[in-house]
Amino acid sequence: QVQLVESGGDSVQAGGSLRLSCVASKYTYPDHCVGWFRQAPGKEREGVAALYPNGGGSYYADSMKGRVTISQDKDNNTLYLQMDNLKPDDTATYYCAADRRLWRGCDRITEYMYLGQGTLVTVSS
Repeated sequence: QVQLVESGGDSVQAGGSLRLSCVASKYTYPDHCVGWFRQAPGKEREGVAALYPNGGGSYYADSMKGRVTISQDKDNNTLYLQMDNLKPDDTATYYCAADRRLWRGCDRITEYMYLGQGTLVTVSS
C-alpha cells in the first residue's frame, strides 16, 4: 500500500508555470511506476507523464508533451511535475499515482493502483 499526497495546485494565468509535488509514504523508486494524470470536470482521466522504476526512463503523453517535465527526488520519496506555458484547457485536478504491476508497463497512468487525493490547477485566459 502506498499513500500519496499532492500539493502545488493553484490558479494561474495562461502562459504561467506551476510545479506540483507528490510525497509517497514509502520508497517507490526501485519497484514502482510513478506518474501524473489529470481529470477536468465532465471529462475522462488523461495521462500526463510517468517515470519507470529505478531510473528506467520517462513517458510523456501527448496531452502536455513539450510543456511538462516529470522528475523524482528518490531520497525523499517525492515526485514532481513542472508545468510550463499553461493553457486554459489544462484546468483540471491533477493526481499523483503509483503502481508496482510493472508487467503492465508504465504508460497506463490512469489505471495505476494507488492514487493521491488530487490537487486543483486552474488556468485563466
